[in-house]
Amino acid sequence: MTRRVALAVNPTAGRGRGAHSGAVAAARLAADGVDVVPITGAHAAQVRANAAQALADGADTLVVVGGDGMVHLGVNLVAGTGHTLGIIAAGTGNDIARGLGLRIGDPDGAARDVVAAVEADAVREIDAVRCTLPASDQPADPSASQSASQSAGPSAEPAPDRVSWFAGVLGAGFDALVNERANGWRWPRGDRRYDLAILRELPVLRARDYDLDLDGRPWQVRAVMVVVANGPAYGGGMQICPDARMDDGLLDVLVVAPLSRAAFLRIYPRVYAGTHLSDPRVSVRRARRVRVAAAGIVAYADGERLGPLPLTAEAVPRALRVLAPRG
Repeated sequence: MTRRVALAVNPTAGRGRGAHSGAVAAARLAADGVDVVPITGAHAAQVRANAAQALADGADTLVVVGGDGMVHLGVNLVAGTGHTLGIIAAGTGNDIARGLGLRIGDPDGAARDVVAAVEADAVREIDAVRCTLPASDQPADPSASQSASQSAGPSAEPAPDRVSWFAGVLGAGFDALVNERANGWRWPRGDRRYDLAILRELPVLRARDYDLDLDGRPWQVRAVMVVVANGPAYGGGMQICPDARMDDGLLDVLVVAPLSRAAFLRIYPRVYAGTHLSDPRVSVRRARRVRVAAAGIVAYADGERLGPLPLTAEAVPRALRVLAPRG
């Protein structure tokens, strides 16, 4: 296994600790003889492009420093390619790293683990989830869509579907609505923004009609939450699907039936222990391939915005190579 790695850092991760963690990790990797290719960029798209170029130029390992958002970026670069992903957890949630048994908040130790894993070729192969979505969001003005269609001419081909990967959990209900609201605010920053978004979204909590398809089995439900999970946790330790495994080739699909705001507030704290599954309004099924459709929902995966439903999520066994303990 090569000792040349591309190192991508989110400097704002962990309430600003990302930059320090990245510097510590880079110093440790270099001190242990690893050829480090630093990945920089003014924004996420540029970081992603530069990391892709580094992998194309010969680095077969991408190490990301940050939280689940940086892991999500890395997964989309290496899943299904044969390249390997290393994770130095420095975010606020770190659910994917925790699920893989990696160190949290210890960049020097995590970098030493990366070096040891590279030297020992300690690669764990886990599932990644391939999501297929419409090519782009629909424009707000219907006339804009009509004009574009007319200008394209009768021979125009429809835009191809868009593919995105994730490793952890996809939310497509109340949780996604909270994310969408919070991401529309510039202030406050950090966890408080999401707490306030919950308070703003809760008064308008309502069930929606979902059309689901699990391995060809249709499932029409009315629900306040639909979750598709490859791993057990999201949101900084919420055990939303505690029985989900990253290497079983299956997705856990959780559905929360209609309930009142008071009932939701009673169930919500139980998510941190995973005991919410005993509530009769919560159900879980498993499938390899899941289609989710509902009006007015934008899906989020690993905390990152994917786009409006519908989408299809498929577990791809052993698609992701990670530097992590086997097991």
